[in-house]
Amino acid sequence: MAEKIQVEVAYALPHKQKIVAVEVPEGTTLLDAVRLSGIEAEFPELVLADAKFGIFGKSVRDAEGEVLRAGDRVEIYRPLIIDPKQARANRAAKAAKG
Repeated sequence: MAEKIQVEVAYALPHKQKIVAVEVPEGTTLLDAVRLSGIEAEFPELVLADAKFGIFGKSVRDAEGEVLRAGDRVEIYRPLIIDPKQARANRAAKAAKG
């Protein structure tokens, strides 16, 4: 029987954030932990197939293959509204005007 480990799954919108503690068997993948957390029920607009993931701020390319370790915090990233380079250019242009 596999040992159990504790992990967290986090997702945030500008108006609502949620971190769910989940106990999963050792060997559980990132994507399986997200599904087991039930976080999709809290955020109906969340589409896991389109989401990007990370562990403690470090991007994960293969959510189906990434095996979690005890204490990991899985982060689900929402899509960017604006390219970061464009956002910096916009701020710089605004600062130059004012």
